Amino acid sequence: MSDDVMSRPARQPDRTEVTGPEQTDVYDVYEPDPHRARGVTVALVHGGFWRERYDRTHLGPLAEALARDGFHVANLEYPRTGMPGGGWPGTATALLATLAAVRADTDLPDPLVLVGHSAGGHLVTWLASEGRVPDLLGAVGLGPVADLTTADRLHLGDDAARAFLGGTPDEVPDAWAAADPARQRSTAPVALVSGEHDDVVPPEVAHAYAATRTDDDAPASTATARGADHVDLIDPEHPAYLLVLAEVEELTLH
Repeated sequence: MSDDVMSRPARQPDRTEVTGPEQTDVYDVYEPDPHRARGVTVALVHGGFWRERYDRTHLGPLAEALARDGFHVANLEYPRTGMPGGGWPGTATALLATLAAVRADTDLPDPLVLVGHSAGGHLVTWLASEGRVPDLLGAVGLGPVADLTTADRLHLGDDAARAFLGGTPDEVPDAWAAADPARQRSTAPVALVSGEHDDVVPPEVAHAYAATRTDDDAPASTATARGADHVDLIDPEHPAYLLVLAEVEELTLH
């Protein structure tokens, strides 16, 4: 596994928009070549187990690649565990507000696809639930922590979900119920992509989410990126990128 995409330089965003008073109230915009523009905005939500040390910067290469492939891209920041406004429910509330600012950005196309990696995969799956984001084309989760019960059972990220939610499922059951997309109705299509060799968020987490879906839910699918680990899923130089791109494109056709 190579983690170099986590620190690989990418081109600077075309602009950065500040949406509120906190340092995390911000998103970066990457614009496509006008001749290749698809008329769709992709909002990226980074991972890092909701922890402060990981910010949106490491999604720069992915944002650049998606813009090169014709999408307008908004790379969203959000407060993480231990930061002002971070943790549950602050992280979700702040992310909803930033996403509202993206929707109100007149220079970004209205059709919207969410793409989230790891903990960001949890957040975009949650955003695709219970009608939280109207007119959403869908969400793509990459190595997503989409089922919090399974994530907790596997102690992913040294019990990162417990730190994020402020306690165990027994201690704060309401928070776990409110935060777990696996316990909620999906109202926009969800596509979950796991790396074949992902030992950070194993594929069984995505499969556990898919198993909770019923006929009342919007469509949900799972796919496996062959030969990929957790970080390869956000590396546009890895073959997994073609699968990610295909899943995003599929959502734009519905």
